[in-house]
Amino acid sequence: MAGGGDELKLLGMWASPYVIRVKLALGFKGLSYEDVEEEDVFTGKSELLLKSNPVHKKVPVLLHNGKPVCESQIIVQYIDEAFVGTRPSFLPADPYEGAIARFWAAYVDDKTEEEKAEGLKQTLAAVEHMETAFKEISKGKPFFGGDSVGYLDVTLGALIAWVHAGEKLTGFRLFDATRSPLLNEWVDRFGELDAAKAVLPDADRLVDYTMMRQAKAAAAAAAASNN
Repeated sequence: MAGGGDELKLLGMWASPYVIRVKLALGFKGLSYEDVEEEDVFTGKSELLLKSNPVHKKVPVLLHNGKPVCESQIIVQYIDEAFVGTRPSFLPADPYEGAIARFWAAYVDDKTEEEKAEGLKQTLAAVEHMETAFKEISKGKPFFGGDSVGYLDVTLGALIAWVHAGEKLTGFRLFDATRSPLLNEWVDRFGELDAAKAVLPDADRLVDYTMMRQAKAAAAAAAASNN
């Protein structure tokens, strides 16, 4: 097993972008792990998950030699530090550049939550900010991390499959050559990486999953209104 014989087990759910983020980090590092799929994190959670993450009771959780690490951004940073001799290094050595990467990664997750409440206008504003961030951070190179993927590439890259699924559901292209040309090229470039291809789920499968979840929610709401 890659990682010097370390035992790695990932508790996750295939459609979660936060789980996908951790899988990307493990894949880019070339680390082998056991993928433990929670059957349905919405209606039932395994005893192992509840024991490993008793505070938030959610995926992802990385078990490294039996010790749990929770929250996707923390897990990615942990992987980078625990396997420091394994390339690529996600966070830059320069403390300031590392702080900038962490700031924008936090921004990505904060905007993901806000979008649910504030809609398309805020989403497009976030895209504009990330377009500017890519220009400044990449310094003309292919990735946020420069010549190779970095922390912010992994953070944002985990959302690519869901972005494509959203395009299929709404007909609206979030990243395009006019509004965000750098990010548009980055999305295609990142998606062609072998480690990304191995992890990113099929957009059509995500569309089916979304429609199934919506149908279940509608049925539950109808049943509640009839009681």
